[in-house]
Amino acid sequence: MTTTHLQPERVLVIDKDTARSALLEQALKDQGYEVVCRLHDTEGLISRVEQIRPDIIIIELDSPDRDVLEHMATLNSHIPRPVVMFAETGDSQTIQKAIKAGVSAYVVDGMSADRIQSIMDVAAARFREFQALRSELNDVRNELEDHKQLDQAKRLIMKHQQCTEDKAYSAMRTMAMDQGKPMTQIAKNIISVLEMLD
Repeated sequence: MTTTHLQPERVLVIDKDTARSALLEQALKDQGYEVVCRLHDTEGLISRVEQIRPDIIIIELDSPDRDVLEHMATLNSHIPRPVVMFAETGDSQTIQKAIKAGVSAYVVDGMSADRIQSIMDVAAARFREFQALRSELNDVRNELEDHKQLDQAKRLIMKHQQCTEDKAYSAMRTMAMDQGKPMTQIAKNIISVLEMLD
């Protein structure tokens, strides 16, 4: 997410300090970003993000409390966005909690206008990397679940038909081709029918 796009990236700023958020907004505009909204806190954050669809979120605060981190975790699981958190303090435990809640970049000692672009670039890159890993993990989980269902269906056919594993697999493959359905769907159907007979 760089500012070389034709349209400027849309930024949501969250800061209870109005003067500080105004300075941040000006620094972002100077770097080519569009600040689409400034909020004072994270209450109702999910609905606001759904409504305004920012490309990136910046939170500036003294130190994140439990409520802020919970809102970040909820946002990360529902509408993930790159999040940059500028904080005045940052012990390692707080930073770990913030990263776990979905914060892409945690910057201690507040915001500095000359570092905004590089911080935003790093946050966007980390966010994309995390989202790719999350997607890959979900794909692997789905493949594993599909494999488990195929094995379970095969075992049920072997039990009920008194046949070998190869014949059970061949029967499933034939059913899939005859019905024009994927093997996983055939496996689910077999499991639901044959489990009732057990």
